[in-house]
Amino acid sequence: MVVANRLAVDSVTEPDGTQGWKLSPGGLVTALEPVMRSADGAWIGWPGSVDTHVEPFEHGGITMVPVSLDQTEVERYYEGFSNDTLWPLYHDVIAQPSYHREWWDSYVSVNRRFAERAAALASEGATVWVHDYQLQLVPGLLREQRPDLTIGFFNHIPFPAYGLYSQLPWRRQILTGLLGADVIGFQRTADAGNFARAVRRLFGYETRGSSIRVPLENTDERRPERSRTVVARAFPISIDSASFAELAARPDVVERARQIREDLGNPKTVLFGVDRLDYTKGIRHRLKAYAELLEDGRLDAADTTLIQVASPSRERVAAYMELRDEIEMTVGRINGDFGAIGSAPVHYLHHGYPREEMVALYLAADVMLVTALRDGMNLVAKEYVASRIDGDGVLILSEFAGASDDLRQSLLINPHDIQGVKEAIVTAVEMDPRERKRRMRALRRKVLENDVAKWSATFLEELARASHATASSSAPTRDGVELEEAGS
Repeated sequence: MVVANRLAVDSVTEPDGTQGWKLSPGGLVTALEPVMRSADGAWIGWPGSVDTHVEPFEHGGITMVPVSLDQTEVERYYEGFSNDTLWPLYHDVIAQPSYHREWWDSYVSVNRRFAERAAALASEGATVWVHDYQLQLVPGLLREQRPDLTIGFFNHIPFPAYGLYSQLPWRRQILTGLLGADVIGFQRTADAGNFARAVRRLFGYETRGSSIRVPLENTDERRPERSRTVVARAFPISIDSASFAELAARPDVVERARQIREDLGNPKTVLFGVDRLDYTKGIRHRLKAYAELLEDGRLDAADTTLIQVASPSRERVAAYMELRDEIEMTVGRINGDFGAIGSAPVHYLHHGYPREEMVALYLAADVMLVTALRDGMNLVAKEYVASRIDGDGVLILSEFAGASDDLRQSLLINPHDIQGVKEAIVTAVEMDPRERKRRMRALRRKVLENDVAKWSATFLEELARASHATASSSAPTRDGVELEEAGS
């Protein structure tokens, strides 16, 4: 069973006007769909629209179990606590988090509803895999109700250092929720280390390597036989790299890439950035670096073009509305200062694209810019590499993205260092073709070997080991502190 904020399907309107469902295109769904089908699995999640009350249904061999959210819950649990409290806090407080008790109450209530749904549906001894920061209380709540289950949790975003995490008024309750899992997965080793340090500081539990000893309730925590072991370590997520390579080989996609360059006037160099419109992605930083290179004369707007795709994101949150205004003003200023009739140095596109179009853009781009200020992984970097079946192209990658741990043959940058970003762009533009191909070969080898199927298999293998270890010992009882109200 998978428990995630969103269902694995999206609602669609059929040609005859009836409502139907299609599998979501995300990497998580791609990774888990074969496993879920073979295991006769269930996927619990929110359908994505307010007050949508739908009974469980079958789709593609998977039981979909919708959880309804009303307007207040969307505002408080999702837009509020998840995306205006946890998201900025977990991304190094790039934007200031907001702490509101009513948001927390809604977060607890919704997490409890997800946990109750899973507890009611899971068969005896089932494996339940909970996903992401919106549902951090579910493992603990689920363990209270169903100690027979094997529970995994994967955090798709960073986990902050204790100095930042300690600001959260409900810091102990979140940790207790997560420690209900048998295996807790993070994108980077540093994230797992941050989590373990928070557990030591707040609870004093023993941690050794990737293991955390969690005492059972009402027992002497010094007695290891009266505790359970939680594994917390890195499982870096990846993509369905083979599908991107297959798309990149399709004649229509190759032709579309050629057409994109032609539509741009066949510039010497195409720079490309694609992100959700989010303050963590460093879009402002790359625009500033590019503008300065044009101003310095180190790049010529006549033969250099930057395509920036910024897909809409959380448009009801104030910080995102302000970010969009700032980026669009910056783009207008660059084009006004350096553009000419019939050509613009920046092509800014504020909407999403289907995967085929994205692969065509990857093929058309000479240089990929990933300037995230903080990112759990950044799968765009891996998508670009997987799509470059021609072995060409240069990836400029922030060292603050999880992908930088694996993709060492990219040009690694500190996005806060604008001068360093500028130098990396010039290096990429002027790089010898043989060096470009050498680096891309190494990057592609890494991405193709470590795809999303390997990620899910590795996590589930760890979870199976945890299940076996739990079965060999006494079944755990109710674990953790109550989710009482805290903070101001």
